[in-house]
Amino acid sequence: MHDGSQPIATAIPEHVGIIMDGNGRWARQRGLPRIAGHEAGTENIRRITTRAAELGIGYLTLWAFSTENWRRPPDEVAGILSILARAIESETAELHRQGARLQHIGSLEGLSSDLCRSIRDAIELTHNNDRITLTLAFNYGGRAEIVSAVRAIVAAGIPADQITEETISAHLFTTAMPDPDLIVRTSGEFRTSNFLIWQAAYAEYVFSPVLWPDFGPDELDDAVSEFGRRERRFGGLMGMAPAQPAQV
Repeated sequence: MHDGSQPIATAIPEHVGIIMDGNGRWARQRGLPRIAGHEAGTENIRRITTRAAELGIGYLTLWAFSTENWRRPPDEVAGILSILARAIESETAELHRQGARLQHIGSLEGLSSDLCRSIRDAIELTHNNDRITLTLAFNYGGRAEIVSAVRAIVAAGIPADQITEETISAHLFTTAMPDPDLIVRTSGEFRTSNFLIWQAAYAEYVFSPVLWPDFGPDELDDAVSEFGRRERRFGGLMGMAPAQPAQV
């Protein structure tokens, strides 16, 4: 157990992505409606962001709602959208005080004008902060992102023989961010589920059995410690490009 007051003595990933899974099961285990799980999961965002900043993680990307989630029952989708709207209103000021810069990746299509305005206002309020960049992947899908990038490249008239990996990366939603070093999926599922599929080509994965609402600072510390034990080779030989230990 870590007291949460100091960084842990291990390599610290610059960019961590989290697939926040298990809200529905968390609620079912407690005899609660599924929407209660989504509320508990949303309330967990602040404490994980706080701990990530304490660790020195520069970028934290949380997958809140996928393009496939629109297939869920309409009342659940409406509830998730309502929770997001309330969370932006209630949490932005505190995240701003903590020095978090808020970003959104995905599409705003299908969201209400009020919710879109709240998202844009939160991004504008926090855009000068630099302690940690918190990105919410909302109405996001990795394949849809790549399709969007290809369309933008075609629209720009870039010749086929001039399209490189860098060209595609520059047209993704995440163009201003480094690729993720570590991706965590909670709830014991072993799937990447269309999350940052281009950017995560060389990411380390940690699959935690803990349901997202219960995934706290200690679990984040465990995932970062596991990352620190990995030797990242990026296709090279053993001993090349290891993760560098943080200064504590």
